[in-house]
Amino acid sequence: MAQRPTKETKQSSAREERPPVAREKTPPLAPPRGRPTLILVGADKGGVGKTTIARVLLDYLAANNVLTRAFDTETPRGTLYRFHPDQTNVVDLTSTSDQMKIIDTLATAQVKVSVVDVRAGGLEPALQALQDTGFLDAVAEGEVGFILFHVLGSSIASLDEIAEVAPYVEDADYFLVKNHVNDTTFFEWDPVTHRKYFEKVETAGEITIPKLNELSYEQVEIAGAPFSTFVANRTADGEPADHSFVLRGYVRTWQNRIADEFDRIHLLDRIAGREGA
Repeated sequence: MAQRPTKETKQSSAREERPPVAREKTPPLAPPRGRPTLILVGADKGGVGKTTIARVLLDYLAANNVLTRAFDTETPRGTLYRFHPDQTNVVDLTSTSDQMKIIDTLATAQVKVSVVDVRAGGLEPALQALQDTGFLDAVAEGEVGFILFHVLGSSIASLDEIAEVAPYVEDADYFLVKNHVNDTTFFEWDPVTHRKYFEKVETAGEITIPKLNELSYEQVEIAGAPFSTFVANRTADGEPADHSFVLRGYVRTWQNRIADEFDRIHLLDRIAGREGA
């Protein structure tokens, strides 16, 4: 059983943005010991909580001893980098050199799991880049794993993205993520609308992210620390903090509910490339 993200190790304080560094292209991808996996968290519509999901995903993987590196595409300074500076690089996915920093190192980096937080409006261009670079071919051949968390809002505009994404995810573990960032109702409750949009593509499943208590979320934002660090009553520097017991409890319960969703879809098995996930 996967472990719950209830405790975070000492975090370093936010640092100056790391400038992009061009690197020489490495040899073609090859199956290494421990298949590398790329996890994309994105949507073309803004305001659907992509970075929040990337943050809780990093906490979940850390709690289950999965070494992970992250890339924040909200240049020049992204939100994911603010909360996870030690494992996050800020990149521009329209830049070939930055594409190389992610894709060329998948098979050679010691850390085999890479999480990419795609900026608003950047999902379709990111998928196009993965196709043009041959990454999706490597996925089809089983050289690398590819998981896409497509974060949906409750509007028709958000659902229209499903058809745009469909051509790129035939060999991916493609999840539709319904993030309840507010109290709005998703169109899935309307059978006609659900069929019209959600049956356009074969998915690996749907994930529901519950709403987090507003005051709890606000206090985590003020603390500038990962969710698990807040729950552990630590500052972003890893020092003892004085966060509210009640608010920490809300965050812990919320994280555990999301962990149940990740367990339900066998996320750890999918990352490990186990059959039957």
